[in-house]
Amino acid sequence: MKGLAFISAALFSIAIISNSAVSNQGNRKSPPLNLPEFTHQQANSWINSNPLSVKQLIADNKILLIDMWTFDCWNCYRSFPWLNALEKKYQKQGLQIIGVHTPEFDHEKIRANIVKKVKEFDLHHPIMIDNNFSYWRALNNRYWPAYYLVNQQGQIVYHHIGETHQGDRKARNLEQALQKLLADKK
Repeated sequence: MKGLAFISAALFSIAIISNSAVSNQGNRKSPPLNLPEFTHQQANSWINSNPLSVKQLIADNKILLIDMWTFDCWNCYRSFPWLNALEKKYQKQGLQIIGVHTPEFDHEKIRANIVKKVKEFDLHHPIMIDNNFSYWRALNNRYWPAYYLVNQQGQIVYHHIGETHQGDRKARNLEQALQKLLADKK
């Protein structure tokens, strides 16, 4: 009987510790189930494109990859070779990459500075400038870089955080999820 009481007490303690670990993650929220509509529709809030609409991209049967970045983030710009290769490989099959530039510092809010970095990093996909963090908040995002893979119904089906390089585990996992979406699209 004492052994059973000890086991019960131990399991109860583990449950309390586990629940505390989850609740101590602060206000960290998961991304929404569906991709929110883009929050900026002014022409000067977009680079490499006119303002876009999630609703229209979904209607056009696009698979979306949202890249949350800022130009002084070295993890972001070290991921661009992988992102550019992914775009080149899958764009004709229906992948649309959308960059969302959300600044960390004041000098990253200046459109001319962002345009200069877009050219330097050889980015050709549409980029929305999110200086007021409205899209960042809509996605419950907290990190640079962060990637959101979205199916043709507008649902976020895959999300990962952090620097990514061609061939690493994160890149392979995202590409597998992308390939599945492309196969289901046919």
